Amino acid sequence: MSLPLGYTPALGKVLPPNPVCRLRKSIYGLKQASRQWYHCFSLVLLKHGFMQSPADNSLFVKISGDVCIVLLVYVDDILIASNDDAAVLELKAHLHETFKIKNLGAARYFLGMEIARSSSGISVSQRKYALDLVSDTGMLGCKPSAVPMDPSISSAKIREVL
Repeated sequence: MSLPLGYTPALGKVLPPNPVCRLRKSIYGLKQASRQWYHCFSLVLLKHGFMQSPADNSLFVKISGDVCIVLLVYVDDILIASNDDAAVLELKAHLHETFKIKNLGAARYFLGMEIARSSSGISVSQRKYALDLVSDTGMLGCKPSAVPMDPSISSAKIREVL
């Protein structure tokens, strides 16, 4: 590593022959940046009373009385679910004090899942994800089949094709 252009030592100080820079915080884009961010983020949640799930490290739960808050982290996306709107607002305010966060509103898509709300409840499906997969493979115009393949084809013919 070389020192940035224009860097000059303080008056009266002389740089050693091979100076090294020390990073005081991780820089976005470095290999360790996401790990450092997650470490810092999880510490803030743990200090705020959340418990980390032993089954999935990206899942945090806080239960106090009748209020339950569940928080799921994926890279830099955060999904918050709760039975108390005031608790969610308080959590968002706490996170906003520590991090620069952006509230994207009610979740519509998360990790390939489409989330729809109605008066009868919440519906979660992967319809869009499945359509994107079919479209990416160029099979959007194909006819659907009740059977995954033609039952009259023998396994010997399949081996020939492969």
